[in-house]
Amino acid sequence: MLDAIVSFLGDVLGVLMKLCYDVVPNYGIAILLFTVLAKVILLPVSVMLHKNSIKMVKMQPELNFIKAQNFGATDQIGEEQMKLYKKYNYHPMLGLVPLATQLILLMGVIDVIYKPMKHILRIPAEQIAAAITLFCDLTGLSPQARSVQIAIVDAVKNGQFVEALTGVLGADTIARLQSFHMSFFGLNLAKIPSEAGGMFVLVPLLAAFCAWLLCVAQDRSNVLQSEQGKVNKIGTMLLSVGLSLYLGFFVPAGVGVYWMYGNLTAILQMYLLNAVISPKKYIDYEQLEKSKQALAKVSRRAKANKKLFERDPYRKKEKQDYKAFYKLRDKKLVFYSEKNGFYKYFQNVIEYILKNSDIPIDYVTNDPKDAVFGLTSERFRTYYIGPKAIISFMMKMDADVVVMTTPDLEKYQIKRSLVRKDVEYIYMPHGINSGNAFLRKGALDYFDTVLAPGPNTVEEQRAIEKLHGTKEKNFVPYGSGVIDNMCRQYEQMRIEGITKGTKTILIAPSWKEDNLIDLCVEELLDRLLNMPYTVILRPHPQYLRYALDRINELEKKYASHANFVMERDFSSNETVFNADVLITDWSGISFEYSFATLKPTLFVNTPMSAVNPEWQQIGITPIDLRLRKQIGMDVEPHKLNGIEEIVRDFIEHADDYAQKIAVIREREVFNLGHSGEAGGAYILEAIQRIEDGKEEYLKYI
Repeated sequence: MLDAIVSFLGDVLGVLMKLCYDVVPNYGIAILLFTVLAKVILLPVSVMLHKNSIKMVKMQPELNFIKAQNFGATDQIGEEQMKLYKKYNYHPMLGLVPLATQLILLMGVIDVIYKPMKHILRIPAEQIAAAITLFCDLTGLSPQARSVQIAIVDAVKNGQFVEALTGVLGADTIARLQSFHMSFFGLNLAKIPSEAGGMFVLVPLLAAFCAWLLCVAQDRSNVLQSEQGKVNKIGTMLLSVGLSLYLGFFVPAGVGVYWMYGNLTAILQMYLLNAVISPKKYIDYEQLEKSKQALAKVSRRAKANKKLFERDPYRKKEKQDYKAFYKLRDKKLVFYSEKNGFYKYFQNVIEYILKNSDIPIDYVTNDPKDAVFGLTSERFRTYYIGPKAIISFMMKMDADVVVMTTPDLEKYQIKRSLVRKDVEYIYMPHGINSGNAFLRKGALDYFDTVLAPGPNTVEEQRAIEKLHGTKEKNFVPYGSGVIDNMCRQYEQMRIEGITKGTKTILIAPSWKEDNLIDLCVEELLDRLLNMPYTVILRPHPQYLRYALDRINELEKKYASHANFVMERDFSSNETVFNADVLITDWSGISFEYSFATLKPTLFVNTPMSAVNPEWQQIGITPIDLRLRKQIGMDVEPHKLNGIEEIVRDFIEHADDYAQKIAVIREREVFNLGHSGEAGGAYILEAIQRIEDGKEEYLKYI
């Protein structure tokens, strides 16, 4: 099959090579002319590839920012990358075309050079076959040898076997063979350098040099290759130079010469394409550089602060828990948590169910060090299932109800059950923030029920369902267990009369790129530390994981200020309750703080990192934007010159803000103080409904 393909390619390219040799009866120059003509014929393909490469680099800033924002989340990155490919009409497989084209042409050229009698001299096939048979009988050469036609031409030109071959080929053909020149600068291009030695060794060395030269030029000026990483560039160079050396040594010298010409003309073509279709007209290189820095920053911090491929020492526990869970025959209610600390979202609902029913609860967590393992009891069963095993684990789910705070069900690794279609999946939001803006598009599409923190959630999701025509979900007026508990804890603290000395300002930013710490925390601290207040910087736990170096740097810089505190312990809400003013950017702590303490929040308007780029389509202002000026004030990160006055106003008019925020809280949060009862009652009803459905089904069959 391969021989047939190579023969076909040789026939096609042989026509072009014969044309070149007829115009310039010098084999070396004919190969050059052939190379240039091939480039001209394939120019439309080269233009298409050049434009496709520009598309890739043009969308690279967006792709880099996606990778930075979703660092380590392979599935999410993959899906967003495919969306970008569609948006820019980019074809990733086209990148293989240059190499494929070169290899295809190479096979054809090798066939042309090995068979000059067939492709250049156009001797009839039956005469060639007869000449090969006779020549092999005379010399003992194998008829299957690829170089047999070259050997016949060499023999005739050297006066060997002329009389015998004349009887087969005829005098005219012999004369054509004798006048056929395969030399170039004194080198017979039919010779194989590894066999001929001497000056022929220059061919593979020059071929390798030209390959190196092409790689250097591409690394500097090729629109796509210049953006590749250092490792990729070195790998490409080693492959190209190595292939050139191999070709140069073990195939006829003519092939090596063709390879040299091909690389040199590729350099010329690249610069011509850059001049005619300049990448600078289409690519925002300034934004590209910013995106590279953002991705490098996340990558560097991730490597510095954690072991990405650490071996799981809890594998044995995972196997035991996996087996124990699926040994249970009658599972009714499962809570799924991604990490330690998420129990606070479920706590009130779980406590209500344990108190008001005899239903056992199965709590599955991805974190082997989750604090819930200290709460394990006969009716509250806990399991560790790691991030990889959770994929198959959830596919086999056979419980009646699954409650989770993880969005994007069915979109990424967490799928709905494949063994039961009647499982009710319930989504419990972390806070009252906008799901439309800060969750991915369609993040809740595959949930059956949403425990809504407030009317904002219902309004947004109904609008999304209408816009995209997705299934209507069941919304339960729920509230927020976190806010309920913080309200109770704060009230208890006030009753106990816990007081502090100086007024306190708490700075608690979000953790995404371009947050308050990244953009303006130093100017903020410099201004606030001149006031007679304690200033506490409480970075987000996630920020500590990937930007520990930045936190250490800040702590060292402000260590001499007696009223500065860097807080890294997040186990208590005492700092939050004691703060007189909260300063944040887009962190959900703003609503928890203001609704629990009725104190105002100062928002710094860092770039809004909306996860859903289409959030404006439903025409509803996200609660995160709508309430910023209602529960406090907002300032621009580059305009902090009046921040001292704002902080004083917050403190001096605390009672006025408390009355205003109390009204807003009542309006925006369902079932204030009773979320556990509302959520727990619904879940018990749902389990009963599913159990009744099972009984009806059994009666029917």
